[in-house]
Amino acid sequence: MSFCKEIFVFLLPEKNIEKNREYNKSNIMNERDNNVSFFRFEDLRIYAKATDYIVWLYQQLPVGELTANQKFVQKSFLKSAQDIALNTAEGSSRNRTQFLYYLKMAKSSVRECVVHTEIAARTGIITEEAKEHSRTELMELTKMIGSLIASLQRTSMGAPSYSGRPSDENEDLSIPEPDDFDEMM
Repeated sequence: MSFCKEIFVFLLPEKNIEKNREYNKSNIMNERDNNVSFFRFEDLRIYAKATDYIVWLYQQLPVGELTANQKFVQKSFLKSAQDIALNTAEGSSRNRTQFLYYLKMAKSSVRECVVHTEIAARTGIITEEAKEHSRTELMELTKMIGSLIASLQRTSMGAPSYSGRPSDENEDLSIPEPDDFDEMM
């Protein structure tokens, strides 16, 4: 329980404390029952794949004595990898046109990671095996992002939007349910 809640509970009259505890228990149970995350971008497979790639990259990059150039490559590599997930997350909360822009930025970050992969392999920061794994993951990410971009562009060209209504570029974009992505990914 946070400090503020503890103070709040402390200030409540004794008869309301039990009521407050029951209210908190029911909220927790409702949150567990609800499988859809509060941040809708967390439901996107692209976001999950990008975060998995970031974690894998952290595990592959060496810790310890590195030259200044190797540190720069490592830092830039991690930044580009993080930008894939960050742009996906940021764009998903925007309207369709802006989401497309952020997805294209995420795709650019994937290409940056391809360059960083090659440089990291040539300078001995990562192994040849890690290089091949990185390239495979990045190819899959770029295909996934490209498919989502194509899908969003089709729906913005007059085809029904996710809600079945004609698209409006100024409306907030609601992310389709995961089943809608099965055919794309």
